[in-house]
Amino acid sequence: MEFGKSYWYSYEQGSSREWIITNGIGGYASGSLICSNSRRYHGLLIAALKPPTSRHLLLANLLEDLVLEDGTHVTLSSFKSSDGYINQGFNNLQRVSYDYFPQFVYSYEDIFIKKKIAMKTGENTTVVQYEIRNGSRAASFKLSPLVNYRDHHHQSKGCYLNFNMSINENEIGLSPKVSDVMLKLSTSTGKFISFDSCYFYNMLYALEQERGLDSFEDHFMPGYFIMELKPFECKTISFAATTENYGSGAINAGDVIREEERRLSELLDKKKYKNRLCRRLVLAADNFIVYRKSTDSKTVIAGYPWFTDWGRDTMIAFEGLTLVTGRYEDAKDILYTFSRYVKNGLIPNMFPDDGQQPAYNSVDAALWYFEAVYNYLEYTQDYSFVKEKIYSCLKEIFIGFRDGTVFDIRMTADGLITAGNPGTQLTWMDAKVGDWVVTPRHGKAVEINALWYNGLMIMSSLAKKFDDRDIYSNLAKKVKASFDKEFWNGADNCLYDVVNDFGKDPSIRPNQIMAVGLSYAVIEGDKAGSVVEKVWKELYTPYGLRTLSKGNPQYKGTYSGDVWSRDGAYHQGTVWTWPLGRFIKAYVRVNGSNEEARRNALDFVLPFINHLKDAGLGSISEIFDGNSPYYPRGCFAQAWSVSEILRAAVEDVQIENFNDI
Repeated sequence: MEFGKSYWYSYEQGSSREWIITNGIGGYASGSLICSNSRRYHGLLIAALKPPTSRHLLLANLLEDLVLEDGTHVTLSSFKSSDGYINQGFNNLQRVSYDYFPQFVYSYEDIFIKKKIAMKTGENTTVVQYEIRNGSRAASFKLSPLVNYRDHHHQSKGCYLNFNMSINENEIGLSPKVSDVMLKLSTSTGKFISFDSCYFYNMLYALEQERGLDSFEDHFMPGYFIMELKPFECKTISFAATTENYGSGAINAGDVIREEERRLSELLDKKKYKNRLCRRLVLAADNFIVYRKSTDSKTVIAGYPWFTDWGRDTMIAFEGLTLVTGRYEDAKDILYTFSRYVKNGLIPNMFPDDGQQPAYNSVDAALWYFEAVYNYLEYTQDYSFVKEKIYSCLKEIFIGFRDGTVFDIRMTADGLITAGNPGTQLTWMDAKVGDWVVTPRHGKAVEINALWYNGLMIMSSLAKKFDDRDIYSNLAKKVKASFDKEFWNGADNCLYDVVNDFGKDPSIRPNQIMAVGLSYAVIEGDKAGSVVEKVWKELYTPYGLRTLSKGNPQYKGTYSGDVWSRDGAYHQGTVWTWPLGRFIKAYVRVNGSNEEARRNALDFVLPFINHLKDAGLGSISEIFDGNSPYYPRGCFAQAWSVSEILRAAVEDVQIENFNDI
């Protein structure tokens, strides 16, 4: 991906796109296209102190400056302060390229500077490599670190930023007085000049201001690194920020970058996709698969920059992130980990970090687990692992749903699943502000029962494979008949969203597409075709499916404002990308699963090629506005958005067969 000056004619334009680099344990580095900090989650080192959580901002940014021999001061840094001042280093930014990592190329008169940023996998370590081609005058290059110590969800004021500091030529150690964390900053050359109690005050985060949140922050400035440049000298400078114990000496940024590029190249080689969208999404997928210390296993970060790992998101994203990418060992690890924590027929929706019991407040996570196991077998044929480690857990989930479990989750006399009560939200449409449940969906939810039928069919196939008694197929037939009776909305030729004591909710939502878009469809034929047509006509947008039809009086087409406004729109019209993957599967299925259907389905995938250069570079956003121009919102990199578009492109569209794309 290449970006030129037309992407940053102004500070606001340049700071609207964002990049992220991750370290495989929940930590990350992130910033805007012009390397400004435009949200609280931007920084060069956000360390995961309890992988993959307890994420803390340690290094917000580096102020980069050239000082020429005649005293001319040239800034490369871009930021905005509370008084409206804009530091316009982006005027000296010539271009940005993004392959494995972002590279920024600056030029001033006859001087060129290339900057590349990377993180070391498995460590809270960020490196920056500068390649400087100096011009005809002697100059000095200054790096002034903006240091912090706070949870990445919060913001700091200077009076609370107190550090113990040690200096050794071109290396400094900083330890916040409220913690035993040690941050080491070093360069490969030059020396460090310390300041006396210096702070950067009132950096403005415009994206937080837009979200109705506190938007100003202070940073501690311990001093600056300075490197001398001779006329026409070419110099490579390594900068590193780390919490790891490397002893004395600088970390070589070039070595880290080459090691990480090799690792990512090997990930691409697992499947050798030729299509550029698929290759980019394979790299994006890598950001979400991380190590969790408390379970000593792999897990999935739901979205960057603010989500952690969630059971539901992990199961929905499972196939695209681990199977389509060829990461079968990671897939196996995730399945086994969740099997160890099955309780009351449920899998965890969230793992804690301090020894508490996992949270199980999800009705759909366990049902998506069936789909994940089924697809793992489709890719690997690893039946021995499933029989030995997973099958008994699947049976436990089945019994929990059939006989009833916590959160009022139980099977009713007609074979369908009901769950929750008016005060709970157990499905993925779980926005709640205070006591306000925005989209109450207790009772029989359409996608829950589609997943239930899918799970029963999967259990039936496994029982036969393992020579076990098949107690599932007859129940599946009953569920299928009851589903048609309860959920078919003949007036609108589609499915009701929820059935409960208050009646049948005719709201047109994307949940009904699961009845056609899972491995085993609970409805078929003309009715399945009608559901796909209804969803396409009323919910489809270029970047996903609206969560509510525009014709509904509760529809909200813009996701913006404070938390009440945003959560009030979250599932009331806001577009989500991940259900589009299941829509594509359903579309291809009802149209014959032939080449013509797949070529037509390309039109649902191709808009994401352009989106990769918008919002979160190289990734797919969590949500979009329901109204045109469908502005990207929420997390700028979301696991199930990436996974479902990659899965649909590879499996359903079979995009690799279309050489003209």
